[in-house]
Amino acid sequence: MYRRLFKSLTTLMRFWPIGLFLAILVACQSPTTSRGPVLIDGSSTVYPITEAVAQAFTQTSGAGDKISVEFSGTSGGFRKFCQNQTQINNASRPILITEMNSCIQNTVPFIEIPIGFDALTVAVSQENTWAKDITVAELKQIWAKAAEGKITRWNQIRPDYPDQPLLLYGPGADSGTFDYFNEAILGDTKGARTDYTGSEDDEVIVAGIAKSPNALGYLPFAYYEAHQDKLRALAIDSGKGPVLPSTETVQDSTYQPLSRPLFIYVNAQAAQENQTLRDFVDFYINHAAEKVAKVGYIPLPEEGYRL
Repeated sequence: MYRRLFKSLTTLMRFWPIGLFLAILVACQSPTTSRGPVLIDGSSTVYPITEAVAQAFTQTSGAGDKISVEFSGTSGGFRKFCQNQTQINNASRPILITEMNSCIQNTVPFIEIPIGFDALTVAVSQENTWAKDITVAELKQIWAKAAEGKITRWNQIRPDYPDQPLLLYGPGADSGTFDYFNEAILGDTKGARTDYTGSEDDEVIVAGIAKSPNALGYLPFAYYEAHQDKLRALAIDSGKGPVLPSTETVQDSTYQPLSRPLFIYVNAQAAQENQTLRDFVDFYINHAAEKVAKVGYIPLPEEGYRL
């Protein structure tokens, strides 16, 4: 069912061999284990999944306040993670080479664990009566650096759209959602326009889009799902006709190019030393499918969790 997307996911796991090799080296050292706090940061996209898992874990284990889950964006989270300030980083994109080098320099061995899929969603307000779908070419036209200060009205996207201001909302530059969207639509993250309202808090993006019929933005699928009374998703046309984001269109790989994998990155050495962290990660993997679906994302195929 997920065959093509799961195959694409496995090609992204280019850092697994290094992470696992380092984890094995650490495991061979057999450090003394103890129970301690677990500090988690990173992606606001992955945050609701990890928060749901943490709540269930503390209710089951009695770990109480030992599990702390915050969000500062995938990039912001990796800065903390690779400085050994956190034990888990939530990530809505794979780790970058520069981030991996930072982890290596600071002796932070890591394991990359895919936990589910997202259908990154382009949305407008429910009050918007004209936009139903959008092409990848139109998204590029809107969000490219060349559009900054120039593509500012709806009728510049399509002539039959109203001559109204185009109000843009999206993730800030520290967000993995920002990175993934611009890589998928523009081909890189440095060529994106900056004259839009950005935030690492997806609820801020929801509020911005919802308050005006002239607004357009992109955000994780779970945040759209939770606010369908305020937002309306645009079908994405990548050349084969408009396709709306949904569990089904991610599963059959027709929602392109904005379907993406979600991850947690675990400090492998900390997992050897901290029994609470190790127990939490085991619990996370065993309950990921349920929690991913519950908060509005798409679980991996069963094979993914076994791996």
